Amino acid sequence: MSTLTNAQMVTADGILDGWLRVEDGRIAEIGSGPAPHGAAETVDLGGRLLAPGYVDIHVHGGAGASFGDGDPERALAVVESHRRHGVTTLVGSLVTAAPEETLRQVAALAELCESGDLAGIHLEGPYLAPGRCGAHDPALLRRPDPAEFRRILAAGRGHVAMITLAPELPGALDLVRAAVAEGVVAAVGHTDADYDRTRAAFDAGATVATHLFNQMRPVHHRDPGPVVAALTDDRVVVELVNDGVHVHPGAARMAWNAAGASRVALVTDAMSATGLGDGEYTLGRLRVRVVGGTARLATTGAIAGSTITLTDAVRRAVRELRVPPVEAVRAAGAVPAAALRLTDVGVLAPGCRADLLVLEEDLSVRTVYHRGRPLPP
Repeated sequence: MSTLTNAQMVTADGILDGWLRVEDGRIAEIGSGPAPHGAAETVDLGGRLLAPGYVDIHVHGGAGASFGDGDPERALAVVESHRRHGVTTLVGSLVTAAPEETLRQVAALAELCESGDLAGIHLEGPYLAPGRCGAHDPALLRRPDPAEFRRILAAGRGHVAMITLAPELPGALDLVRAAVAEGVVAAVGHTDADYDRTRAAFDAGATVATHLFNQMRPVHHRDPGPVVAALTDDRVVVELVNDGVHVHPGAARMAWNAAGASRVALVTDAMSATGLGDGEYTLGRLRVRVVGGTARLATTGAIAGSTITLTDAVRRAVRELRVPPVEAVRAAGAVPAAALRLTDVGVLAPGCRADLLVLEEDLSVRTVYHRGRPLPP
């Protein structure tokens, strides 16, 4: 049991100057002002920000490994690499693969979900628009298949949390309904759908827009497409890859203004090069070249995920998009957690997991607490 004192805590109601008590890996109590007399094992944070651990609902890899490797040990290396940068809750994202390979990957990640290292599995594909495939192998894309989807769910043993699909494909809206009925979040992405078809997907139950702007039909004032459909629908959370490459800061700021602070989820879409450096890598079975921190397919030059950390995305939101720090922190915690219905992470509240970040004034991470224990620096 320990008590963190002299903290500026990022809560649902704003900044609370006070203390937080941890017991058995969870937040036991929060209070304002000085900690109660006699509190055990107090840690004085010196007035620093205390934020909930970040939640990344769209991440493919890091530290040279990918969730698609199908190896639980390599997947755990991805988790640990992002955890050191403040992401205490991850959903493992998979790119499009052949049917049997997808089943093998999902089954491997289910092990990490059952051990508590992952919060779920995100299928980015295989039901994507060929013309908006981005870094997905176009030869492996296919039409929505309810029977295949049921096999994937069975392989995931209840841990498939989200699926991204293109709503204009034949059978896509039925698959959205099937996903929602199974408790899986349906997301719109890699799509050439028009505004009306995208709205139909939201009416069918889709509630997330995967990496808004990227690999979507672009905005036109007479053909607004999926971007405007998502930004103007209060039911929808929009993902932003805020690395300065995926989305221009001006467009990101416009999206933030349109959606509001409660509907923007910062994500990394990170691939295996994250935390390493420039060089040659793979995403699925496609070759990726990273130059100056930007990942692109070696063959087509299409953006192939990012190499940013969620901490850097938060800092860029404050520095470049002029987002208030509290909003930026929520976009990396409370909003993505709510989008995937994760109820005990992403916020500072009694009963929640004691996944905590001690932040410096510039929002860099000083200390990461995972389930109440500080990680080694």
